[in-house]
Amino acid sequence: MAEITITATDGSGEFFAYLARPKTQPAGAVVVIQEIFGVNAGMRAITDSLADWGFIALCPDLFWRIEPRVDITDRTQAEWDKAFALFKAFDQEKGVEDLQAAVAAARCLDGANGKVATMGFCLGGRMAALMAIRSDADAHVSYYGVGLDGLASDLRALKRPLLMHIAEKDRFVPKEAQGAVLAAVLPNPHITAHVYPDVDHAFARVNGQHWDGRAAAIANGRTAEFLARYLC
Repeated sequence: MAEITITATDGSGEFFAYLARPKTQPAGAVVVIQEIFGVNAGMRAITDSLADWGFIALCPDLFWRIEPRVDITDRTQAEWDKAFALFKAFDQEKGVEDLQAAVAAARCLDGANGKVATMGFCLGGRMAALMAIRSDADAHVSYYGVGLDGLASDLRALKRPLLMHIAEKDRFVPKEAQGAVLAAVLPNPHITAHVYPDVDHAFARVNGQHWDGRAAAIANGRTAEFLARYLC
């Protein structure tokens, strides 16, 4: 596959995005939003899968302002420690700006049909919800987003399509927080939320510690239908 370079809107520099293209174009585009482990093999595999589904897909480096090209896993304590340090140092407001730049770039890619969605995991799941609130992207997908209860009032009033995948036993999202999110989003006709029973955070992370093949397959099938509805 390939990479593209995106210029930050605040003039502070450039960052890369991993890029995968489908066999048939023109096509809608999906901006894949990374977990706390950077643009690693898992994120690249997801980006490649979206190209197999028929979409142009790009995964921008959100940690570039802290450390460019982070590529770690969830397999060792040292990597977890680094990932949480990066998460704590990450400026989410600047992250939204960078994702807005990625969406704008995606609309203008050769072979793009002009429609763009965002799709994020973990930290990226939160960022996808923020993009649903603050960006002009056409649709959004959030896998086990963290800290979404703090966005409940904004989500309640959301007018753009958002698909949410929630892990029932998410170690990073307490039941109270899940309840607050569901109470806000279920009455909203623009938001569809699914709770996956008996699975933990990151159930759709291929080769991850809490991978659950059945839940991931169901969630990914729903995502494919959702993206086809809004990007094709």
